Amino acid sequence: MRLKLRGQVLHFPRPVMVMGIVNVTPDSFSDGGRFLDPNAAVAHAEELVAAGAELIDVGGESTRPGARAVAEREELRRVIPVIERLAQRIRVPISIDTMKPAVARLALEAGASLVNDVGAAQSDERMWGEVARYGAGYVCMHMRGRPVTMQRRPAYADVVGEVNAFFQERLRRLKACGVSPEQVMLDVGIGFGKTVEHNLLLIARTASFKRTRRPLLLGVSRKSFIGNLFEVEIEARLAGSLACACWAVLAGVQIVRAHDVAETVQAVRMMEMLSSRCGGARG
Repeated sequence: MRLKLRGQVLHFPRPVMVMGIVNVTPDSFSDGGRFLDPNAAVAHAEELVAAGAELIDVGGESTRPGARAVAEREELRRVIPVIERLAQRIRVPISIDTMKPAVARLALEAGASLVNDVGAAQSDERMWGEVARYGAGYVCMHMRGRPVTMQRRPAYADVVGEVNAFFQERLRRLKACGVSPEQVMLDVGIGFGKTVEHNLLLIARTASFKRTRRPLLLGVSRKSFIGNLFEVEIEARLAGSLACACWAVLAGVQIVRAHDVAETVQAVRMMEMLSSRCGGARG
């Protein structure tokens, strides 16, 4: 299995990759405001790479539950200077976390090679046109609704089956828009229009999504379902995040998105070493 990121090709199976998160926002749920300054954001990204991140995800618009949309001009002001500088300073692929086609296009021009689209272009196929034109990688994520409304009583008859069907339909539409399946990775969208039980089911049955034959990305780092389960605040959710990352290794996930990169790298590498010694196999 291959994943094409513009001029770079990643081959799987391989050790699980950790994607480091750089939020250039004032209001992200975990670290909003800490890296709003471009200098701080660039320094943080370099620290994450030094800690073992093999991908860096830069976002300029919070997608936490209840978050309101940011104007395109403001999102560009936040992320483009950071991506331009990172493209000159780090050697790992840079991802732009956005739902806006124009932001994706300018980020790709600035040096990004991957578009992390939490909305999976639900209402605007122009995003897919930009991905096709640049030959960029694309994270197709499932979300029910929009960030401002997604947690208002989300309901599914079969959350795993419905997300699987969503991926199959999106892969067909992406291909019709000129995006090769080899450019696409899939994200079930933990916390995006799901209850705690929906999240647990999707994580527990992650292996069922391997039938798509595309790399899987799992983002659970510090998310609110962990806080709800154990009644802990954001700073006390590392253990739950790492448990999910370890499960992801066994389930065949290829990429884990994380705030706490050093800890996540250590956890997934330990799981890989143990798995390799008991006959475990990853997809």
